Amino acid sequence: MNQLLTDNETLIKTLEITVLEASPEKVVATMPVQPKVHQPFGLLHGGASVALAETIASVGAFLSVADQGMMAVGLEINANHLRGVRDGLVTATATPIHKGRTTQVWQVEIKDANGKMVCISRCTLAIVPGSK
Repeated sequence: MNQLLTDNETLIKTLEITVLEASPEKVVATMPVQPKVHQPFGLLHGGASVALAETIASVGAFLSVADQGMMAVGLEINANHLRGVRDGLVTATATPIHKGRTTQVWQVEIKDANGKMVCISRCTLAIVPGSK
């Protein structure tokens, strides 16, 4: 799994997302807040937060179905952006709300370096046959 997250030129690498913990029940990752993830006013772009949230929800969902030859792909995501962040490191924690046969729903909380909530998101993932 670690190679899957670091060896490719993907959004994970572009946004410098680092997965610290990954299991079918919890995924924790960090992302540095720097100019390349800012919106024009110098704050963390909401789209970068959503990309972080969907990334780690997908990792957790994948880990829960990989042994069945399945994978998880984003179906729907929503996010409430609660606090602006200009710099530092944000930490995202994803936990499952629902793990069904064809869909999963994960909640993702993103917090700043002081532990204050920056964004809360809910991501629905489709469980589909894995690629070869």
